[in-house]
Parts: sequence; C-alpha cells; structure tokens
Amino acid sequence: MAQTVVLKVGMSCEGCAGAVRRVLGKMEGVDSFDIDMKEQKVTVIGNVQPESVLQTVSKTGKKTAFWEAEAETVPKKVEAETVDKKAEEGTGAKEPVAPA
Repeated sequence: MAQTVVLKVGMSCEGCAGAVRRVLGKMEGVDSFDIDMKEQKVTVIGNVQPESVLQTVSKTGKKTAFWEAEAETVPKKVEAETVDKKAEEGTGAKEPVAPA
C-alpha cells in the first residue's frame, strides 16, 4: 500500500540534494520522490515505512526529521504566494531577459 512520507532535511547545496537522491533511488519500495531545496522538504511516495525512509535519508549525514503538521506551513506558504503575485504584477514587464 502506497503512502506519503514527508521529511525536513538540512540541504545547503545541490550536492546535498544529490546525496538524498542517490539513497532514495536505491531504496526498495520508493515509487517517486520530490526534493524541495528551498523548503528543505523531501516527499517520498511508495510502499515504504516512514521510519525506514527517515533512517535511509539520515545515512547521508544530513540533519533529518519528520516534517511537522502541514496545517502549520500552509498559511505561511499561501501568504508568501500572495505577496509574490502582487510583486509580479508590478514588475512583470521589467524583468531582465537573459542574453541569447
């Protein structure tokens, strides 16, 4: 039976995320996973036990813990998105264009 496990993992660079990718890619029962560097959040979906996922990711040497209740993070995230959308409306036409 597939379940979702969400972890907070201390990742400071792409190398850290790569280490997490490697261990999860080898872990039996993992169907998919998502790594959000900005939020330091790792979401794993599959036929896995939460404690096993925590132990596996901990082997990377990164500080790892279960993500706290989603209800605590949703209002902050929604507020941040609202602010970003307002900022984009005012500066959308002035965004720099990368040289070809």
